Amino acid sequence: MLSRVLQPLFRYFETRVNPYPEGEVKTPPKGLMPFIVHFSRPMLPLLLLMTLFTALVSAAEVVFFSYMGQLVDWLGNVERAGFWAENGLWLAGLGLLLLIGLPLLVLMQSLVTHQSIFGNYPMIGRWLSHRHMLSQSLAFYQDEFAGRVSQKVMQTALAIRETVTKVMDLLVYAIVYFTGAAYLLGRADLLLLIPLGLWLVGYLSIMRYFVPRLRDVSMAQADARAQMTGRVVDSYSNIQTIKLFADTEREQRYAKDAMEGFMVTVHRQMRLVTIMSVGLTLLNTALLVGTAAMAISAWYTEAISLGVLAIAIALVMRIRFMSDWILWEVAGLFENIGTVQDGMNTIAQKPTINDAPNAKALQVPHGEIVFDALRFQYAQAKGESKNVFDGLSLTIKPGEKIGLIGRSGAGKSTLANLLLRFYDLQGGQILIDGQNIAEVTQTSLRHQIGMVTQDTSLLHRSLRDNIRYGSPHASDEDVWNAVCRAHADTFINDLVDPKGRRGLDAHVGERGVKLSGGQRQRIAIARVLLKNAPILVLDEATSALDSEVEAAIQEQLDTLMEGKTVIAIAHRLSTIAMLDRLIVVDEGRMVESGTHQELLARNGIYASLWQRQSGGFLGLDIDGNGPNQQ
Repeated sequence: MLSRVLQPLFRYFETRVNPYPEGEVKTPPKGLMPFIVHFSRPMLPLLLLMTLFTALVSAAEVVFFSYMGQLVDWLGNVERAGFWAENGLWLAGLGLLLLIGLPLLVLMQSLVTHQSIFGNYPMIGRWLSHRHMLSQSLAFYQDEFAGRVSQKVMQTALAIRETVTKVMDLLVYAIVYFTGAAYLLGRADLLLLIPLGLWLVGYLSIMRYFVPRLRDVSMAQADARAQMTGRVVDSYSNIQTIKLFADTEREQRYAKDAMEGFMVTVHRQMRLVTIMSVGLTLLNTALLVGTAAMAISAWYTEAISLGVLAIAIALVMRIRFMSDWILWEVAGLFENIGTVQDGMNTIAQKPTINDAPNAKALQVPHGEIVFDALRFQYAQAKGESKNVFDGLSLTIKPGEKIGLIGRSGAGKSTLANLLLRFYDLQGGQILIDGQNIAEVTQTSLRHQIGMVTQDTSLLHRSLRDNIRYGSPHASDEDVWNAVCRAHADTFINDLVDPKGRRGLDAHVGERGVKLSGGQRQRIAIARVLLKNAPILVLDEATSALDSEVEAAIQEQLDTLMEGKTVIAIAHRLSTIAMLDRLIVVDEGRMVESGTHQELLARNGIYASLWQRQSGGFLGLDIDGNGPNQQ
């Protein structure tokens, strides 16, 4: 009932800030405070309001203790006869004020804190971090565990909230309360401040010693936790490989090594906690005994009243319980700061592939591709880099269909990745219809290119969502037409996921693990058929298909390639022999170019490869030294 009455109030405070800020995606700054402020700007007015209400609540508690002391003194002197007649109305009013005023104050503080801040604040951090991480380059994710990155996005956003709210809420509450308590005790008798002052010196000493040590171990623990999670997620993501090689014991050791590293930080942390708890208990007990002794002595000499004695004991008891809470919260504050600093090292990295200032959308009226004097090498350890391309030039005419041939490491897939601008060149340029791809937006570039790879990865969503991924506005009829053209209709209707979803609604599992390699590849082909981009890249597009299905799909690929510029990469030469031009690449150089017949007549490398084919596969290295390891 009460929840329904408060629903409009809850909703009002829950919507005071948008948890999904729009606008340009920016790289967070690397300094701790600028990094925190970057994710906190939308929350600043609400954080200040929370701090104000916290200060008021803390002050109200001190005032309440003061009134209780005065009440004790008053009750000690008032006559019982006619007490209720003379004071009942005043006492009832005071009780009503406490019953209504303080809860209302706490309600406003709680609405701002829990409805406006606690849910929205970390979501702002997650949303902005996620948008930024999506802009990172392919190379970034090749050097990171996906589980480790995702955990840092989740953990860091929460740690930012905890850091800021602890500083602005906890410390304000403690400062206001402690100042008020010191004022009340000092006003009664300055001697009562001596135990409180000594306690404060000891308390700050404990914090100075333990908090930095807890911060350091917490930073190490956050990194160890991320490493442990990354290894576990890596095992689960590659469970098929683990099962295939029957090596679960190695995986257990691999995970256990990270878990043991995490436990080392846990033991260090808990040892500090035990020593700190014992020290704080001794300090708080000394405060209680010292204050009680001095207050009783002052009362005995009639320096203070019984009400002041009651206030002193009550305030010290409250401070005693608060001190333990505050110290743990401060330790938690530095633990969260450690988590933020650890996450900042990952999240605040600038993307290596960026759109040029004022980049325009790519227009592809014809489809000419020019690779002009390309120079490229993958980033490696200093002194170990080797050029993949050093001056490669190649022009593909509008609508021309070329096949790239060469052994592994020759640079075929790298050329496709450079065309998609997954990496930036060290020299030269790539032009599409005269437009340098480094000067157009990455989004528009990739919208104009359809690609089917040998290692097809699907999203853990429905088949419909996967097929429609490059064409979000396509109708269900268009989706099903692409499915039929890719010969995926032969198995889709039979698919059922664990939640009972069928056909196009069935979810395919992480990376499409619930489908066979051939099924995944047919879905990928359907996706590209539906996208219908003017430039088509086929990297072993039919390698996972059996011969019968490949022959059927080849007809659809022939139709798909009509009017498009095509780059096809294949080790099975029979799949690309009928293309307009075949190019043999070796060690980043174009060594032969021509039609299938022209290259056979030349009796060079291609002719040698063709003769060595067994069942249509490239079986040997082009130098003839052994089998080609693909």
